[in-house]
Amino acid sequence: MSSIQRYHIGPRLAEIVVHNNTVYLAGQIADTLDKDARGQTDEVLACIDRLLAEVGSDKQKILSVTIYLADMADYDDMNEAWSAWVPQGHTPARATVEARLADPRYKVEMSVIAAL
Repeated sequence: MSSIQRYHIGPRLAEIVVHNNTVYLAGQIADTLDKDARGQTDEVLACIDRLLAEVGSDKQKILSVTIYLADMADYDDMNEAWSAWVPQGHTPARATVEARLADPRYKVEMSVIAAL
């Protein structure tokens, strides 16, 4: 029986869950909600870097990402930030979907699965 570690536990979710050398991040959003999609994406990616580092992983170990966009018109701006951030040769499996997010000011949310 393997253990499950949870980090930044709140009443509805844990920001990070680690099980069987796999890291699961809750959906990450920007803190600065008056930024455009590129600015929010930059913040989300920085948050992903910080959370993965906290448990000894990094963006080169990302296995899968689901990206939720409030408006697919922001796809190119999000991808501009993504392409500048993702390590060449270490791109994960990825899906991008348009979704109504929890707050109308959210432009992008990302959910990540990574190896330790």
